[in-house]
Amino acid sequence: MKKTPSPGNSISIRMRYPNEIGKLSEVTSAIASAGGSIGAIDVVSSDRTHIVRDIVVDTISEEHAQSVVNAVKSVSNIEVLDVYDCTFKLHEAGKLDVVSKKPLKDYVDLSMAYTPGVARVCQAIQKDRAAARDYTIRRNTVAVITDGSAVLGLGNIGAVASLPVMEGKAVLFKEFGGVNSFPICVETTDIEVLVQTAISVAATFGGINLEDIAAPRCFEVERRVTEAVDIPVFHDDQHGTATVVGAAFINSVKLTGKNPADMRAVVVGAGAAGCACTRTLMDLGVGDVIVCDRKGAIYDGRGDEVPSKAWLARVTNKENFMGSMKEALRGADLFLGLSGPDLLRGDDMRVMAKDPIIFALSNPVPEVPPEEVADFAAVVATGRSDYPNQINNVLCFPGFFKGLLDSGVRRVTREMVTAAAKAIASTIEPDQLRSDYIIPSAFDENVASRVTRAVMDVAADPNASKTPIYFEF
Repeated sequence: MKKTPSPGNSISIRMRYPNEIGKLSEVTSAIASAGGSIGAIDVVSSDRTHIVRDIVVDTISEEHAQSVVNAVKSVSNIEVLDVYDCTFKLHEAGKLDVVSKKPLKDYVDLSMAYTPGVARVCQAIQKDRAAARDYTIRRNTVAVITDGSAVLGLGNIGAVASLPVMEGKAVLFKEFGGVNSFPICVETTDIEVLVQTAISVAATFGGINLEDIAAPRCFEVERRVTEAVDIPVFHDDQHGTATVVGAAFINSVKLTGKNPADMRAVVVGAGAAGCACTRTLMDLGVGDVIVCDRKGAIYDGRGDEVPSKAWLARVTNKENFMGSMKEALRGADLFLGLSGPDLLRGDDMRVMAKDPIIFALSNPVPEVPPEEVADFAAVVATGRSDYPNQINNVLCFPGFFKGLLDSGVRRVTREMVTAAAKAIASTIEPDQLRSDYIIPSAFDENVASRVTRAVMDVAADPNASKTPIYFEF
């Protein structure tokens, strides 16, 4: 199966070679023949006889990267001076710094920022806890809390190994939403420790973003922490994913002309994201959803003891279909993959309804190769940045939390999720919709502000329903 090179596996090759016409062409041809995708090409130095260049190449794996390097070395008179992994280079020494907003120029500043002046601010907060929102980082700072039990496509890798992801999350908060955040990776397998840690650190933050916590305990963690603290709690793997999937669904329906009430969706993956996305699809009017796990379709009477799956059995699958995942696809209008890599081939999905909508979101390898469904699907989306229609949570959580923090609300609601999904979808004007453009770019500057406004509007509307976002199975 053909795979697409990704910047996530990019390398930089520094090489020295004779400064003569045609030599660069030989190098690029060698890279292309090895399957590498060339990015930036920079001159480091040159003289009358030789030139030194850095060439960035996207690859598909470490093994592929080595084959690209070997191909470059095979070109005559090429001297490879250095090779490094661009992703690891970006992560060196971490991706975050703590910086002061208030420079201290003299003893006057010091006296106000710290002792003795700071004591007066402490006493004001002691008298009125709400004053912390005005005079501390609580106003615009989020805790990104994880136990590292369900990281990206990596699974249970533990707290320390999850830190690069949580740092990355903090970078995205700042870059896309102007929200400060800090990773808190909790080294525990005990749900009580995780819950109490989140509750204990809440005094420092204005919101809590739960991240990469495995189902089913993520549901209990979210509910218990929400009930115990006075700040909003949001599990991004559930609700961020559901929000962006909802936005992609809204625009896919506009593009295809399908009526949500007449549609049947097949969701593969019954974990945290599967439950939240299923609920959002139903909130957006989808006629029926069949959720599948490793055993096949989840149906009423299957005897699931896991509360989340028992809930899915009660509220989905109206016809009580009992077959396999592949059988469930027959006649389905929407496929939503939230599970694992390479579960299906294109031919398996040709049994879907005409002009099917396929969201294959397993990352980094989708459930089905997008190339194999492109000729018959009306819309194809993935979780990857190197394919069109990337369904990426960064479209949601920075603006969503900005709205929560700016409005000062204590709770997140389902109505906010629906409003945010519609806000993301509305970023693309109807006349701009195309099969390869049903979801805006993560770098669209309008997205975060629209999501922020949508959340704040719901928060400020006294007539809006306030349905708790967490599940009560």
